[in-house]
Amino acid sequence: MTKSELIDKLVEVRSSLTRKDSEAVVSLVFDAMSEALTAGDKVEIRGFGSFTIRDREPREARNPKSGEIVSIPSKKTPFFKTGKDLRERVNNL
Repeated sequence: MTKSELIDKLVEVRSSLTRKDSEAVVSLVFDAMSEALTAGDKVEIRGFGSFTIRDREPREARNPKSGEIVSIPSKKTPFFKTGKDLRERVNNL
């Protein structure tokens, strides 16, 4: 599901919301999650999962085109861990 499909679904379920209002709601939620992760906080949605930031150590890798060894610096990356309810729903498909 894409962001626009999520907005369409929200309009469909809540007929009192306009498409513009739905876009604002979805953008607000995603922006709040992004800001929290940027600040180093954990974002947890009960039953769905949690987002955290993990530190990646520096490492060496190989350029696939030239075969040259390149150094990759340390970085932070978002990590998602599924919640129990979501994991069970997916496994029961």
